[in-house]
Amino acid sequence: MIECRSITKIYVNGDQETRVLGGVSFTIAEGEFVAVMGPSGSGKSTLMHILGALDYPTAGTYFLDGKDISKMSDDEQADIRKDKIGFVFQSFNLLPRATVVRNVALPLVYAEVPKKEREKAAKLALTQVGLDESRFYHLSNQLSGGQMQRVAIARALVNNPSLILADEPTGNLDTKTGEIVLKTFEQLNKEGHTIVLITHEAEVARHAQRIIHIKDGDIIKDEKVDRP
Repeated sequence: MIECRSITKIYVNGDQETRVLGGVSFTIAEGEFVAVMGPSGSGKSTLMHILGALDYPTAGTYFLDGKDISKMSDDEQADIRKDKIGFVFQSFNLLPRATVVRNVALPLVYAEVPKKEREKAAKLALTQVGLDESRFYHLSNQLSGGQMQRVAIARALVNNPSLILADEPTGNLDTKTGEIVLKTFEQLNKEGHTIVLITHEAEVARHAQRIIHIKDGDIIKDEKVDRP
């Protein structure tokens, strides 16, 4: 599903160049659950932005489902984000005065899906992530942190993307709630979803099937995880 070949990212500020990624190469198969782990400043978030078609590499190529994303125009990358990628962020990014169902259905509004179909798809996605039906028409700011993150995961699922990218999804949650959210990702992976999780925490990364370790813009280790 994912193939990165010698991905480099360099930021230029006047005469100064900062190398954030130094030519990383890896593949991720359809249906894998992979964690990209590294300390702050290691380049993992920059890599996620490239995988999510939110930024371009300075050099190298990135293929998603056989298409060279790194050579696409901004409009073409926007279509890829809309059709093939679901995002989950640390800060949830929900509309506070909108209902849970409306938040989840939002990507389908942009895709011009009819209202009745949007609502049906949103409820199905919420059921997938295990949110109680009694919460579906609550406002998002009436939910706990764990419930809000489940809503954010449902929103990422609603357009049936090829790839789910999760950037520090447990960063704003306590340990117990974080475990519940990570179990949700594990279950989604068992159902066939491809997931890439960005984290700096080893305990979080070990919920994946495989960990790509990144440091100073380079991959230093790529290991399988023995998961129960």
